[in-house]
Amino acid sequence: MKCHGIDVAINGGCMRKDNVEELWEHLHWLVVLHQQGSFSKAAARLGVSKASMSQHIADLEKAAGIALVQRTTRSATLTDAGRQLVESMRGAFEQIATGYANVRDLAGVPRGFLRVTAPVAFSRQQLVPRLPDFLRRYPQIQLELDMSDRLRPLAQEGFDIAVRHTSVPPETHVAWTLAATRVVLVASRAYLRSRGAPETPQALADHACLHYPRLQGMATWTFVPAVAEPNATHADPVTVPVAGPFAVNNSEALRDAAIEGLGIALLPDFSAQSALETGRLVEILPQWRSTGAFGDWLYAIRPYSAHASRVSQVFVDYLRETFSQGFTSTPPKLI
Repeated sequence: MKCHGIDVAINGGCMRKDNVEELWEHLHWLVVLHQQGSFSKAAARLGVSKASMSQHIADLEKAAGIALVQRTTRSATLTDAGRQLVESMRGAFEQIATGYANVRDLAGVPRGFLRVTAPVAFSRQQLVPRLPDFLRRYPQIQLELDMSDRLRPLAQEGFDIAVRHTSVPPETHVAWTLAATRVVLVASRAYLRSRGAPETPQALADHACLHYPRLQGMATWTFVPAVAEPNATHADPVTVPVAGPFAVNNSEALRDAAIEGLGIALLPDFSAQSALETGRLVEILPQWRSTGAFGDWLYAIRPYSAHASRVSQVFVDYLRETFSQGFTSTPPKLI
């Protein structure tokens, strides 16, 4: 079919270039493409084929008369015109989503799709084991969990909720406190029988310590007294250089190495909890508190918007209920 004048050929027919109503779906798909960063990921998010996704964007570019997307074999990034278009539409689509969520919430039963991102170790050890109960409680919710230690941009990548382990939540997001956390120094009974238990932080320099990798210089751990003595002046932090046979950027892997007797590990309590409760690990130097190694709190965060969907809200409420008691139980006594 040949189109004339102000018409453009799209989907086998002719459409007026100024008839934007026929392009709502195309425009929405462009926003999703920007969020996901590739045609395959965007197509999967929308539940359509990659070919259909590509054709919609090509039709939109034809109607606009300008390139909106720079394509490579693995990714898709917006041109300046594409970014300008997406930025101008993002608020409108958020309002549409909010309006629809408000109406759907009137049905009374939380339902819909929820995308969540959370740290790997926390997800594996604490979050995933609790999700079946949440999904049984809310059978109309479909949940997608991204386990990643990368701080993903939530709005750009289409996440509804993120779980973050930090001391201060980002000011650009709405944040809910889930639980306080503390850092525990742990070792296996076998290691302590073999090497003895350090009696001061300084003694850690003579032990095998399992730690996160450092790009430069020696790894260090810093401690302050857990409870200040009455009438005592402010105690200076004690910083100790540590070294050992194993370094890894994952608290679950450090925990497993400590259980195997490779050395002493510094862990967030949610990573050490089960091993402390079963006696596979014991806490050492409980009279000292580590600073700077991990965050002090677990938060659920979401991008700022006028409305939090009911699905997001019931999920956050569930997390707050589930983790309200924290993760620290009374540790076994030292041998």
